Parts: sequence; C-alpha cells; structure tokens
Amino acid sequence: MTPIVGIDLGTTNSLVALCDERGPRVLPDAQGRPLLPSVVRYQPGLPPIVGEDARAHAADFPGWTISSVKRLMGRGRADAEADLPFLPYRVAEGEHATARVALPDGRVLTPQEVSADILRALRDQAAAALGQPVSRAVITVPAYFDDAQRQATRDAARLAGLDAVRLVAEPTAAALAYGFGLDRASARNAGERTLAVFDLGGGTFDASILRLVPGNRDIFQVLATAGDTRLGGDDVDRLLVGLFLSRLGAREVSPAAMQALTLEAQRVKHALSDADAARARLDAHGISLDLEVARDELERLASPWVERALACCARALADARDHLRERPLDAVILVGGATRMPLVRRRVADFFGLPPYTALDPDQVVALGASVQAAILSGSVSGALLLDVIPLSLGIETAGGAFAKLILRNAAIPARATEMFSTSVDGQTSIKLHVLQGEREMAADCRSLGTFHLRGLPPMPAGVPQLEVEFLIDANGVLNVSAHERRSGRRASLQVVPNHGLTRDEIARIESESLVHARDDMTRHRVADLVVNARLDLKWIGERLAALAPRLDPDYAADLRARIDALRALTDAADRDWRAVDPDALHRAKHDLDHASIRLQEVSIAESLKAQLGQS
Repeated sequence: MTPIVGIDLGTTNSLVALCDERGPRVLPDAQGRPLLPSVVRYQPGLPPIVGEDARAHAADFPGWTISSVKRLMGRGRADAEADLPFLPYRVAEGEHATARVALPDGRVLTPQEVSADILRALRDQAAAALGQPVSRAVITVPAYFDDAQRQATRDAARLAGLDAVRLVAEPTAAALAYGFGLDRASARNAGERTLAVFDLGGGTFDASILRLVPGNRDIFQVLATAGDTRLGGDDVDRLLVGLFLSRLGAREVSPAAMQALTLEAQRVKHALSDADAARARLDAHGISLDLEVARDELERLASPWVERALACCARALADARDHLRERPLDAVILVGGATRMPLVRRRVADFFGLPPYTALDPDQVVALGASVQAAILSGSVSGALLLDVIPLSLGIETAGGAFAKLILRNAAIPARATEMFSTSVDGQTSIKLHVLQGEREMAADCRSLGTFHLRGLPPMPAGVPQLEVEFLIDANGVLNVSAHERRSGRRASLQVVPNHGLTRDEIARIESESLVHARDDMTRHRVADLVVNARLDLKWIGERLAALAPRLDPDYAADLRARIDALRALTDAADRDWRAVDPDALHRAKHDLDHASIRLQEVSIAESLKAQLGQS
C-alpha cells in the first residue's frame, strides 16, 4: 500500500508531512523548503506554476496569480464581497451564486480547481521525497468549516488525484502533534490534560478545547470549538495596505500595485514581530512608498482583529464549561503563523491566564498532526482514539420557515439523529426537504446546504404522513441525509451537495474534461516548451551568424539562414495558434538547426580563442 500523508492546505502556505517509525516530519521540496506558498499562476499555453515562484512574481502577473483561495472555498460570491477590493484577480459569480476565479483570457476556475493545483504540487513533492507514488492523504480543514467548505475540500482532493481518507480539524491535528507525535513523552508524563488550541492562520481562526487522556490508547476528545472562517493574517496585511494607501493619498490602485503593496505589507508584518519598527519601501507599478511603521501603530490597527478571535475563545470556553468546572485548562497551544505577532501572544496570555505554549513550530504543527492521524489510519501507529465534533447545528426547514435542529453544534462525530415530521397541506404527493446549518431559529437566518424531494407519495390528509428524516455525519464531518415515509414506504437519500459546492455532475465534468483534453493539453504544453527553447536557439545562432558570416562558406551561411527562417515561421505560427503547428515538425526544425549550427559553433569558439591568444 502507498503511504498516507498528512496535508495542511493553508490560506497562505501549505505543507505535506509523513509519520513513520522516525516520527512525524515535514517533507520538503527539492530545495529543502518545508512551506509551499498557496499561490498559483496561470498563463495561456503553460501549466500552472505553484508556490514560491508564483508568489515572488505575483505583482508581475496580478490578474493571473491566485492567492488566498481558501477564503473562497465553498462560498458564494456575496460572501467574498469584503475581500474583493484587496484581491488582484477578478472573482466572478458561477452557478448557484458560487464564487469563481475569472482569468484575463476568459477562463473561469472554481476555488476547488485552484486548490487542486496546490494539492497536486504537494502530492508530487511528497512522491519525490519518498521515492514512490502518493495517492492518499489526511487533509486538515478549519474546525469551523461548514459542510459546504468540507465538501469543497474533498472535491479539490479528488481533482488532484488524491483520496482524502479523512478530513481532520486543524486544532485537533495540532493537539495530535502535541500529545502523540512531537511532545508525547512530556504529554504522557503530565497525565490527563485539558488544552485550548488557538489557531490563527492566514485566512481562518479556530478556538478548540480538547481533553487529552494518555494511556494504552490515547484519547483526544474535542469538547467544544468556535471560530471564524474570515479571520486571519490576511486581514492584518489588508490593514497595513489601507495604512499605505492613506499615506499615499490613494483610494484605488492597479491590480499589480495592489499585489505589490500586499507583498510589502506581509514583509513589514513579519519584520514587526521581531523589531519595534520597520520601513515600508516600494517604487514600482506607479507606487512610490517610503514610510516607517512602528509596532505600536500596527498593534493599534490590529487590536479589534485580535478581540474578534478572543470572542470566539469565549464561546468555546462557555460550551466546554461543564468539563472545565472539573478540570481547568492546563495549557494553551498556539497554531498558525499569525500567532507569532507579539500582540497576539500577550492578549492570549492575558485572556487565558496562562503563558501560551510555543515549543511547536506554529507553521508546521498542523501538517505534522495530520501525518499522525494518517499513520493511525494506515495502521503504522496504534494506540490513539480521536473524538471530534461538528462546529454548527444541522437540521431542516419546517412549516413557517422555522429551523428544526437534528444535530446540535459540538456533537461528537460520527453522529446520527432521526426525527419524525408530517405534512401541513392536504393531498401532498411530494415533500421538499431543505437542509440547513446554523444556530439561528429561522431558516432564512441559517446557511442553506441543499434541497431534495421525496416524490410519489399517495395523497393523504395533512398530518397523516409519517416522514422519518435521518441525518448521518461521517468521520470527515460530511453529511448524508435520508427520508422515509412510513405509510407509503417511499424513500429518498443523498449526500448533501451544498449550494456553494461543486455538484457531482460538475466534478464528473471537470474530471472528464481533463481526460478528453489530455492529449491536446500535453501537445499544447510540448509546443509551448519547444517555442521557448527554439527562440533561444534563434537568438543565439542568429547573432553568431550575423557576426561570423564573412568567415563562413556562402552556401553554408545561406543554408543556416533558410533553416532559421523556417524555424522562425513555425514559432510565429505557434504564437498565433498552437494548433497550427505540428509539434513533431517543430521539433525536427529545431533539431536540424541545432545540428546544422555545429560548424558555426566551432568557428565561433575558434575566433574566440584567437582573440584571447591575441590579447595575451
């Protein structure tokens, strides 16, 4: 069996890790870098570029470079309205009002497709590090991801050719790394412990309260969770960008300038974690910026942002209060790169009355914990039981637009609940079930996950049908709903496909298109590579031919010019339309010119040696 890796699919950075007999460890890329920036650049005729290169040149390709796509996963375009002014790419509205990425060439991508490119890069990175194919993964998601966002993550994994064997909440993964993987000895010696995990990443925040019970079978029980899927380090970057714009006296800038300002804001934010002041400098894309930012100034801007996170902590503590009466918190674990900010660490210590635990790398601990769960599922590690919870209540809409909750928030998963309903209108032959998620009492105030119909019922008076509705949440936190009308025996069931997720048909279409167009895609990629390399040959050979023509046999020089013209004609045609060129003919023309230019290269080398000898 191929190994199961652990993947932290992050808003800012992503990682892949493995847990084996050596313990959990991050699998770096070929340059030894553990973090893969969650940034993808798309360009016509070229494969997606993922990671550091895409991030470093984001300002040069603003409309083509996609970052922070995790904030769009499983969401509608209206949900992303507040983010749009800070995004250098266009967000369009797709089916079911979903948020989609619109590229300058007219292509429209779902957030799942962009995330799939990031996951594919991680898969290939792990395969290279391990020397064998990788096809299975435990993938982490924010604890407060709802069903739509979890489904979207599973869809992204499927598009990347990965079997997501389990979705694990990020704070729970951090606790696994703390209590089972990285710090197991000290955790065991401490006995039963109650932990708070403060997980502040690039785009999301989670607060979870967990119980760790070490023993022959370590127990990791999530007692409560709360969070905000639109709160993270990205918001601090945007606060700094707003500060920069106010100092510049500008309200709107070009997408390229916005991308450059965002990158500079990230640099300044990181610098202010270690220094009392940092200088912001930018002279590009029509922006001339040179100002000093003090840490105190940043902390004044960010204080409301930190208070939003602490309000989530208060909700989690309130939900876990029964357990905390018996056993107060023993430790607070910091997770996520944004927790490096001194303001965050001070406020967390003040709020919980405990110094936060910082021994684990906040950027890597989630991926390491995911790899521990992967090892448990693969059987290579034994002796652990993970008990997670759902973040939001689930139920259906009833007569009058009310929300009937079948499974309450913070219920342990897997979970199952059934409830009896009936009709309110005489003679109904179809019953529409509207599945919702949220904490409000009215359906209009909760998040719609989807609808389905139970059809073919015999006409009966109102109140007579006996409709049994069952909700079943699997270990991934993914919801399945079934309905059974007892009198008629009619049944209906589905795995809920959220209104803001990809439908099964869309997933099938995207997968099918990748197969149908595979040959064209590979041919286009080959043509693009040949054109790039051919243009280098044309430049090099053309320059030397122009300089050395008097020293060459005229027939040979004419032959080289003819070959150059033939290859240039093919590359120009490929630029206009890649389909207009036979890649084999392009390859032959390039190869023939390279081979024919050997004599020219020999003359060039000889002339160079003569010049050097003459100088000596």
